[in-house]
Amino acid sequence: MQAIETKYLPATNTRGSRIKATSASGLSVTVPYPHELSGMECHWEAARALVAKLGWGAGEYVAGGTKGGYVFVALGYREGVPGERFKP
Repeated sequence: MQAIETKYLPATNTRGSRIKATSASGLSVTVPYPHELSGMECHWEAARALVAKLGWGAGEYVAGGTKGGYVFVALGYREGVPGERFKP
């Protein structure tokens, strides 16, 4: 499972403000800034749109702030897939 990184894109002369969500593989989706939401909820919307685009399906995700936005990581893993679950 890949992490999703989101970042805020400010408005320009031709486009309103947006949130861009990008997977570790470089696939991305950009959504209009949902002004009815605030803070991390806006970034959740962009992450959800990317999850839908990639066909990953529903799942539980955790989020953390970064210098430029947020990172979302799925909690689920597939048994037997190397690197998907850390075992101390």
